[in-house]
Amino acid sequence: MTDFDPKELRKVLGTFATGVTVITTRAPDGTPVGLTANSFNSVSINPPMVLWSLAKSARSRDAFEAASHWAVHILAADQEELANRFATRGTDKFAGLATTPGAGEAPLLPGCVARLQCRTSFKYEGGDHIIFVGEVLAVDHTENAPLVFQAGAYAVATRKVYGPLTSPEAGSEATESFGDDFLDYLLPRAHYQIYARIRAYHEQLGLADADYFVLVSLIATDGRSRAEIDTMFSPTGHHVTEQTIDGLAARDLVQRESGGARLFLTVPGRRMGLMVLAAAKNIESEVLSKFSFWEAVSLKTLLKRLVHVTDAGALPPMWRPAEPGGS
Repeated sequence: MTDFDPKELRKVLGTFATGVTVITTRAPDGTPVGLTANSFNSVSINPPMVLWSLAKSARSRDAFEAASHWAVHILAADQEELANRFATRGTDKFAGLATTPGAGEAPLLPGCVARLQCRTSFKYEGGDHIIFVGEVLAVDHTENAPLVFQAGAYAVATRKVYGPLTSPEAGSEATESFGDDFLDYLLPRAHYQIYARIRAYHEQLGLADADYFVLVSLIATDGRSRAEIDTMFSPTGHHVTEQTIDGLAARDLVQRESGGARLFLTVPGRRMGLMVLAAAKNIESEVLSKFSFWEAVSLKTLLKRLVHVTDAGALPPMWRPAEPGGS
């Protein structure tokens, strides 16, 4: 006799992060059948066996109980729509999908992290579910990031970094310090390492840090004031002064609005600004190539959230129209 609410048990079990799978088979009449499941698990490597469970109330129960073969598809991070499709009742789940026949004619879906083609070995009663145990006949996989499900929502898995972020000195122990896990260390360290490569490029063009800031901010939105640009980049410790603008104007890279405080790029200035911005984007692409596509998406998403939650409203947004007559 249990003394807890079944809803509480469901909530507790939901804290366990799992992958997301689609299980497919073919009904006796040849109709393709499939459903989304996160109950998949490994049983044995030798012999190769896996299991998953199906609710006794599922419409596909008869098809799977009659099937000699079925296929497990471990979904990729970009297959959330596919997971939702196979989790929805009363729809043609295979409409428009380019499937191929697998073992026992079980339909195979494309684009997954991995696929396991299985032959039914055993079926067990498991409370309100039926547990299917299958022998793995064939497998294939990709390097795509997997789709993850936890606490009722989809997520993306990323690899953790263990140990120190820098090479320890000779004789020291390779243990992670407080600083290695401190956000105020991690963010500027990553920024400095990336920006050092960008700086090396714009210095070749005779541009100091403040010059670079002016050009890229005017590429984003022409017509900003010197004061606005200075405020925008003040957290870097650099300042955009009147001498900065005088130097850029002397090189015919920027010009002041007649009778106003706003700054505009000249044709040569826009050309140079686009050059350094293109170089910066190329460096970004090289850095992000070390991550999977979905790791890069997750990284940018989390950084955007961090910018949002730490924004006190003191800094002008980078990508918006300049204020008319701003000073």
